[in-house]
Amino acid sequence: MNLPKVVSDLVKTQNAFDSVAYSNCFSETAVVYDEGKTHTGRKEIELWIADANARYEATMQPVSYEEKGTESILKAEASGKFDGSPIILSYHLEIVDDLIQSLRITG
Repeated sequence: MNLPKVVSDLVKTQNAFDSVAYSNCFSETAVVYDEGKTHTGRKEIELWIADANARYEATMQPVSYEEKGTESILKAEASGKFDGSPIILSYHLEIVDDLIQSLRITG
């Protein structure tokens, strides 16, 4: 599967549980929507993913990738310590200047 570098880096850093490198895939003003909460800016994103990594130990395996206008959708199998694991999640991404500007994760 041919993924943009920033998406490939996102997967790689998630699977390594590297919250700093993960947050560096995002712009300074990026927004993440997950589990009904909004996380704004690189520092909040780093804290959010560090907490999620500690709680869920989730890894992701890309299943498909599609670009629709300004939005890209990565479907990935997420496996970890959570009910229903593994599950296919959709990562709705807006990429600007090779960085993620927004991410919305849906089930």
